Amino acid sequence: MDTRNEMLTLLRSRREGFSLARPFYVDPAFFRLDLELIWYREWLFVGHDCELPKPGSFLTVQIGDYPIVLLRDRDGRVRAFHNSCRHRGSRVCTAEKGMAARLVCPYHQWTYDLDGRLLFARQMAEGFDKDGFGLKPVPCESVAGYIFVSLAAEPADFAPFRHLMEAYFGPHRLGEAKVAYESTIVEKGNWKLVWENNRECYHCAGNHPELCRSYPEAPTVTGVDGAEGDPDMQAHWARCEAAGLPSRFRIDPAGQYRVTRAPLLGDAVSYTMTGGRAVTADLSDAVPADRIGTLMLYHYPTTWNHVLGDHAVTFRVLPVSATETAVTTKWLVHRDAVEGVDYDLAELIHVWTATNDQDRRIVEENARGIRSPAYEPGPYSETHEGGVIQFVDWYARLIAPRLAEGGTPPLRSVA
Repeated sequence: MDTRNEMLTLLRSRREGFSLARPFYVDPAFFRLDLELIWYREWLFVGHDCELPKPGSFLTVQIGDYPIVLLRDRDGRVRAFHNSCRHRGSRVCTAEKGMAARLVCPYHQWTYDLDGRLLFARQMAEGFDKDGFGLKPVPCESVAGYIFVSLAAEPADFAPFRHLMEAYFGPHRLGEAKVAYESTIVEKGNWKLVWENNRECYHCAGNHPELCRSYPEAPTVTGVDGAEGDPDMQAHWARCEAAGLPSRFRIDPAGQYRVTRAPLLGDAVSYTMTGGRAVTADLSDAVPADRIGTLMLYHYPTTWNHVLGDHAVTFRVLPVSATETAVTTKWLVHRDAVEGVDYDLAELIHVWTATNDQDRRIVEENARGIRSPAYEPGPYSETHEGGVIQFVDWYARLIAPRLAEGGTPPLRSVA
């Protein structure tokens, strides 16, 4: 049986409410199909507008086999290109971030303008047409301070997600913030294990003492059901919406993304050891309300987010291999906030730095256990793991029809 049929057979025979079969978490061939059928077709979060503050600012990212460069062009527009020189394919931008008046390939100095046009290719044959060898563009969308790209030949309609983001995230003006700190850790586990761990707080009390000082473990916060009947959530939504902040739970009909505001525990207003503010300045001048809790966004397969009154914490998930996943965390603050004056960096990042390391350990132990031939899918808790069930159901519903299509999915060519 070939891999595509094996994967489809396992999905069709899986028990509802149970974890996936072992190959989904460890098999390189299954991982390759995840890349081709999900990662190379969906909209993916890659960074923030504020990371590209002026024309010539760029950042790079690796999505599976695809190196991508994002930049701000001379008109102030955010663009994305395949980071592959049209000469012999070398990466053009090798730094993670930087500034450049033009993009110059370090191999043979082919030079591109910020709109991707090839400007200079030295000592090529007479009659060489530069117009046919510009950098290949990648579909790119910027909304409410977030940048998404798609590697699909025909990307899905971005408009419904844009509408949701503008309403919920627009007031926080993340496009005008700045990144105070970022970190990337590589968790030795499949990307789906990273997401499954994130989508429940069943494990929080026993593993996250720092986070549990301020973040509620209630399944109505982490899951997908029950919030409408939770009086604390209802009261919080009413308070935030009275301040002009959309807050109620919204989920994409296909299950790919969801957004809601949730209260923090007790009098907590931020993710700190005391529950007090980490930053004296508000994240956004347009959100002066107190006690707004956390605005949470999940968008599969690349990002989860917490936006508070004083700062935001955003997460990016990128697959490295069948058993490795890179998780990048960024802490955003008001653009005028000054480290050492308006915030102490160690205090700002402490809770989520500790939580990320704890989650890394959890995912890696989970992965070690699943590698055992004795592993078999186990049942999720309907009470506490509704979010995990929803994620796995989304994955299965999305990839199964694509597996059934057969053949190689259409992708944008790099060469």
